Amino acid sequence: MQPPVEEHYSRNDLYETIMQELEKAGVNMQHITREDLASVDEFHVRGQEVTMELAATAGIQPGLRILDVGCGIGGPCRMLADEYGCMVTGIDITGEFIQTAKKLSKLVGLQDQTKFVQGSALELPFIDESFDIVWTQHAQMNIEDKERFYSEIKRVLTNNGRFIYYDIFKIDDKPIYYPVPWAVDPSISHLISIPQLRKLFNKTGFELVDFKDQTRSSIQFFKNMYEDGEKKKSLKPGVNLLLGKDARERFKNVYRNLTDKKIELESGICKKVD
Repeated sequence: MQPPVEEHYSRNDLYETIMQELEKAGVNMQHITREDLASVDEFHVRGQEVTMELAATAGIQPGLRILDVGCGIGGPCRMLADEYGCMVTGIDITGEFIQTAKKLSKLVGLQDQTKFVQGSALELPFIDESFDIVWTQHAQMNIEDKERFYSEIKRVLTNNGRFIYYDIFKIDDKPIYYPVPWAVDPSISHLISIPQLRKLFNKTGFELVDFKDQTRSSIQFFKNMYEDGEKKKSLKPGVNLLLGKDARERFKNVYRNLTDKKIELESGICKKVD
């Protein structure tokens, strides 16, 4: 039996579905590029746009060893490998995501610069100080034991390593609207507030050196997507392929949670401290 979080994200024949939808969208199936995949494989608010923004802000350099915790189907991993010449490892609890990530990397010729591992963020299968950067986008919302989560990230970072995050946080204790992309109900949703995040960083040995409120940009992103979707009466091929038939409702609820000030988004960079 699959763990609840893996069960939530699993989709049968995901790779085949992505290929079918790309073909319907008019992509040249004999020469699929990483850019062709960008609307599908960036499973977080604002997609590739924010991934590029985070990488630029963090000053990513060629040759860095990077770990993406909660990598989904590997979009950010491929971007960091392709655009920055990094060696990137992705880990995710969902087996279907990992198998799809491997196939997509091979499809676009990035299999030698990316590696994907199925595993738990609470027991990272890597030795101490394995990575120069650990990167996570929209992963911690499904993790209840956040102290262990951030402690594991610190463990696998080099002494001068940096932790880059981009996540969704609750505001106070206001109940949110469900379903959302990361949960259909509260059972696997473990949101914390930004003040709680700051305390966790202090407790687990991180110093926050830079952060950015991503809420306004996220609201605009959903507003644009929602209005565009209403005009077309359907969502274009994208991360909705990872969510199933109720994708529209889940996206709409994130938008409602943002505009009703139940959740907010933040990105940031931390350094490892003793």
